[in-house]
Amino acid sequence: MNAISFRRFALLLPLCFARATSEAQLASDSPALTRALESVRSDYIEADIRFIASDDLEGRDTPSQGLRKAARFLRARLMRLGFQPGGDEGGFFHHYRMGKTVLLGEGTRASITSDGGSELVFGLDYYFWPGGAATLDRTGEVVFVGRATSEEVAALDLSGRFALAYEEPPGPDGLMGMRNFREREAILRKRGAIGLIAATEPGGEDAHGSERASAIAGWVKGGRLDVQLEEKREIWPQVFVTAETARKLTARLFGPPQVGQALGVSFRDVRAAQDSEGYVLENVAGLWPGSDPVLSHEVIVISAHYDHVGVDEGEIYNGADDNGSGTCGMLAIAEGLKTYGPLRRTILLLWVSGEEKGLKGSYAWTKRPVLPEGHRVVCDLNVDMIGRNAPDKLLITPTAKHPAYNFLTRMAEKAAPLEGFPALGDCDDYWARSDQMNFSENLEVPVAFLFSDVHEDYHQPTDDAEKIDCDKIRRVARLVLRMLDGLQGDELGG
Repeated sequence: MNAISFRRFALLLPLCFARATSEAQLASDSPALTRALESVRSDYIEADIRFIASDDLEGRDTPSQGLRKAARFLRARLMRLGFQPGGDEGGFFHHYRMGKTVLLGEGTRASITSDGGSELVFGLDYYFWPGGAATLDRTGEVVFVGRATSEEVAALDLSGRFALAYEEPPGPDGLMGMRNFREREAILRKRGAIGLIAATEPGGEDAHGSERASAIAGWVKGGRLDVQLEEKREIWPQVFVTAETARKLTARLFGPPQVGQALGVSFRDVRAAQDSEGYVLENVAGLWPGSDPVLSHEVIVISAHYDHVGVDEGEIYNGADDNGSGTCGMLAIAEGLKTYGPLRRTILLLWVSGEEKGLKGSYAWTKRPVLPEGHRVVCDLNVDMIGRNAPDKLLITPTAKHPAYNFLTRMAEKAAPLEGFPALGDCDDYWARSDQMNFSENLEVPVAFLFSDVHEDYHQPTDDAEKIDCDKIRRVARLVLRMLDGLQGDELGG
């Protein structure tokens, strides 16, 4: 063998080994799993997506008639496949109420109190996102906390104080702070902070300037639908201030602020809001009961949101990938479970609405889970946008770099190559932007999120069925079935 031939052999050796390993794994698949995998078909998925992402459903906004039609389509399929109702009142729908909270501009203001204090105007000097529309009156001393990382604030006592943090400019999607809202809140609340004031670090372009403040304030004043439970959700204020407002907050210092330094001023955040319209929304839930007398009380949830963003200026946003792909991928999983037969643990297929409004459907369900008596959720696997980009591209969170890393990710990483995904990429940045987060935070169970990334048609009227890679969805559905099959041991994930 000459040198060139040897090098070629050496390069091919890992591929041959991987192929042999995959073939060995495939050969060890149980007959039930093999049948289930073979039942997942691309042409069935395409047929479903062409309906779910059709103009007839008008973008499946929350709420809308198109969303109701989609819910009834999903219910019909679950009934045909023999799933048991997993909703309330003995049906396939889990109902929750959403209402619109409208901010009253004349009662909303903020102020900086010091020797040279000043009144601040909402939409000019500062703003907050729609989730902050509530009635509130909170005052506290302001302390600088750097970028509000857990390391920076670990030794600080922020009890009764507002935390001022500098942050980087927004990413390409323009969502300043959206990816770490909850993370920052958890870090600062643990140290006793009563709210966050966020500003762009001095020296760069002001990402929270008056133009942006005015645009978002207008959105907030228009009102936003939110989940209405018996008890009111507590608002922990996070406000964004212009560079000029940040300068006023630090004006009493002789130089740049240091982490933990009190700024010698107090901040008062006053908000006035009222509730108006109300709607009843639907999540769709189908139970596949387990066969084991003990383990059947443990419920594995597979979730996906079936809503999208509706119609804007006459254009329909069909959301074929977001999240028609996950919606129809779960229908393919349902077909696979029907073919497989009962597993030891119970499976709940949960299609949630209101994701595009801020993860509302999954929030409502995880706050008030509807399950048979004695059953409990043990983990959640969420699928969202799995039908575009390169055929072998699939991302996951939490990865080994994320504090929530768990056995679901490890299982997915092991099984993914069997379905044409050689290595799972990292989407930890999207942890807070899909429904698995509510399962993690509200139910405190292990979760994972499969996602194939955004693209040029994300949240555009061009996200249509013709662009979907249905074979990719087929392979993701098969991956999930492999994971479900692997989650039936005496110890979950063992």
